[in-house]
Amino acid sequence: MSPHRPPARARRLWAALAALLLAALTACGSGSATDDNDASGSAGQSSGSAGQSSGAFPAKVKTKFGDVTVESKPQRVVALGWGDAETALALGVQPVGQSDWLAFGGDGVGPWAEGRYDESPQKIGTLEPEYEKIAALRPDLILDVKSSGDQTRYDTLSKIAPTVGVPEGGDQYKIAWQRQTTMISTALGVPDKGEKLIADTQRKFTAAAEAHPEFKDRTVTVGSRTSAGWGAYVTGTDRVNFVRQLGFRNNPKVDAEAGAGFSVTVSEENLQMLDADLVVMSPIGVDAKKISADPLFKTLPAVEKGHSVVFDDQNISQAFATNSVLSVGYAIEKVVPLFADAVK
Repeated sequence: MSPHRPPARARRLWAALAALLLAALTACGSGSATDDNDASGSAGQSSGSAGQSSGAFPAKVKTKFGDVTVESKPQRVVALGWGDAETALALGVQPVGQSDWLAFGGDGVGPWAEGRYDESPQKIGTLEPEYEKIAALRPDLILDVKSSGDQTRYDTLSKIAPTVGVPEGGDQYKIAWQRQTTMISTALGVPDKGEKLIADTQRKFTAAAEAHPEFKDRTVTVGSRTSAGWGAYVTGTDRVNFVRQLGFRNNPKVDAEAGAGFSVTVSEENLQMLDADLVVMSPIGVDAKKISADPLFKTLPAVEKGHSVVFDDQNISQAFATNSVLSVGYAIEKVVPLFADAVK
């Protein structure tokens, strides 16, 4: 999942362009003190959780690549990581550019985030972001928080503008929505807003888990099928974090096969590995019937007993996959009843 690496001459040109852009931004000066205080609200009273700074600028964010300092209130934010744009929107900031990881179209966000843009953002590639396009947007902050953690990608982006990359241990998109929200709210100078969003969303998980004690300690497989075949997600990834917060345990057979990636490939010969107390499957680029009507899938004991969920509603599937602070509330509302029916 490494990003596209441009030719050396192009990289030098972009680096030079980035330096010029940064110089111009610096010459313009930072926002006024009033602007900064408006952005942070009561952030001065925030605890600055997870070792982050308070809402007063300069704000410091810890990442795998070292501490990133945001000197003043960002005016032009580019959000590239998975769900980073939705997180910024939830915090009241509209990115000028963003990546649309799930091909939503439109403004590049799910229905749970519609209407939050006054002006549509410039679309940026996902695995291979167009660095020239990013530089042309003149960003003063780049968010690449839920990303691959690729060093070359980070180095290229950080030449354009201060870049908040993945946290330590967050490579290959292995970062929970809570940590994503904390890092982005800190970078934007509104950690208090981030803390409130996390607390409000966490209460929804707690309420759902308490309402369904039958979820507690049940094993679950969270998998997918694409045109290339079957797969299952490992502990530490969004989808698994979601079900664990409801009380489930990830399928230990899947975790035993885990490597550096966020999922494991499952061959048809080994499809029984997917069996668990609950099997949850998402179609990616294929019709849901490609899963539910598959003869081998139907032989799984969980499927035979009716203990499986195959997402055939695209909005539900995408909310479950996005797992941003905005989408998880929608997902809890929609998928918890499906899980409850399936584990009866």
